[in-house]
Amino acid sequence: MDFNFIFLFLDSLFLQFDFIGGEQGALGSDDPIVQGLITSMFAVSGFGILLNLFNAAVRKKMVDQTKLKRIMKETRAFQKERMAAMRAKDQAKTNELNKKSAYMNKMSMEMMQMNMRPMLITFVPLILIFYLVLPQLFAYTVAISPIPLNVIPGDFFQLTCTAAQAADPEHVCKEENALFLWAWYFLSSIAFSGIIMKLTKTSMDLS
Repeated sequence: MDFNFIFLFLDSLFLQFDFIGGEQGALGSDDPIVQGLITSMFAVSGFGILLNLFNAAVRKKMVDQTKLKRIMKETRAFQKERMAAMRAKDQAKTNELNKKSAYMNKMSMEMMQMNMRPMLITFVPLILIFYLVLPQLFAYTVAISPIPLNVIPGDFFQLTCTAAQAADPEHVCKEENALFLWAWYFLSSIAFSGIIMKLTKTSMDLS
């Protein structure tokens, strides 16, 4: 499992809410400093790349990658072996492996803590940039999607403007399927995070 994707998702949840004031999910400015859709798209993507590089640097400094990959390899091998024993209905092998469960659970918890530690450092700068810097620089929506991206039901995780929002003259959405500022950052971060982790050797891929 790629914990980095999970952390990006958790970070993005906080970006939907305006803690400082204003409309929920409407980070941005009526009179942004950065003008133009194309310029905004590339600029926000640039912020996403820079923050990913910062996250990778912190991760490289705080996490022992050799130890992390050793634990990951050990836990995955254990899970694979236990599943094989259960499918084969080999009770003796299953009982033998179950004796190691406490140790493997401890290893899994240690792995989770190692991955969580950098997030505690990078989370604060991320929130400060998003609530104090980016809303002053960019409009509420900075990109256009060819299709709706609100795959999760309800308004909890809304990436693009709906037709109803675009039709409301008082809403920040001026066009259907426009991507919110935070949503474009989130998608850009996902797109570049894997590449950056590969280049900085902070990827959780065992290969």
